[in-house]
Amino acid sequence: MNPYILATLLLGLGLGTTITFASSHWFLAWMGLEINTLAILPLMAQYHHPRAVEATLKYFLTQATAASTLLFATTTNAWLNGQWDIQHMTHPLPITLFTLALALKIGLAPLHIWLPEVLQGLDLGTGLILSTWQKLAPFALLLQIYPANSTLLIILGLTSTLIGGWGGLNQTQLRKVLAYSSIAHLGWMILVLQFSPTLTFLTLITYLTMTFSTFLVFKLNNATNINALATSWTKAPALTALTPLILLSLGGLPPLSGFMPKWLILQELTKQDLALTATLAALTALLSLYFYLRLSYAMALTMFPNNLTGTTPWRLQSSQITFPLALSTTATLTLLPLTPTIMALLTP
Repeated sequence: MNPYILATLLLGLGLGTTITFASSHWFLAWMGLEINTLAILPLMAQYHHPRAVEATLKYFLTQATAASTLLFATTTNAWLNGQWDIQHMTHPLPITLFTLALALKIGLAPLHIWLPEVLQGLDLGTGLILSTWQKLAPFALLLQIYPANSTLLIILGLTSTLIGGWGGLNQTQLRKVLAYSSIAHLGWMILVLQFSPTLTFLTLITYLTMTFSTFLVFKLNNATNINALATSWTKAPALTALTPLILLSLGGLPPLSGFMPKWLILQELTKQDLALTATLAALTALLSLYFYLRLSYAMALTMFPNNLTGTTPWRLQSSQITFPLALSTTATLTLLPLTPTIMALLTP
């Protein structure tokens, strides 16, 4: 892609997210989300492959449906309350429609069907943007109008953690595994949203850091399935030794950084007398941990199978800049001891 066009599209992504962040009027927030969607569509279809075009079309139709539902919810709210401000949403009907529209936008279960298929059709770079940057604007809106005592959020959260863990068990394609990982982590964020928005924000930051590291590792190795991971030790042995730690951090295994948000969320749910919800969430985390262990085993403890019909890929050095990967990997592996400091900074 022409670098000027690429810069324009990335600027559009940043502009759309910034407009949504800064808006207090529903129409401006909706416009920011639409700019965001329109800017990423050419990035998704830049490689003229049928799977990429199909993924782009699926993403466009899904986001258009969510945007129309969102606009309907805001119009209904203005009709009921006479207000277009984001903070003035009190009626349960527009709040429910709004929550479901944003759940469809970010891929919460049971509105998640589009996410694994779309991510599977994209290259790893665009998939990284879809899994990280595209979550920011919808979450900014959810954090502003989180409904109190909402059973809907708990149902969405538990369903997402269950389907996110269950769906990734039998996957061999890395992009689908990361899609189900995204669904499971979003479920954890939604579970605690109405009780502690600060904790949701902390979980989002931790998830973005870990997912950024994972995508960059797979991009560096040019790996899209589990078998391709087994050749990574010949390309980058030091990174291959660190990658299982990144994957286990995504699974929430102590003493890695991914354990921090899960631990705090379970503690908060217990404080809110939701012991059953906390127990179910902890059990579903075991499902996610299994397929992260499976990836770690395939990457660090197995050799590349020699009986495949395909050929072994060339072991060429990657031209990817490694400084962002080194920075995010360090954060992924070392943030747990800084939990009290991070919580003190995030608490108003």
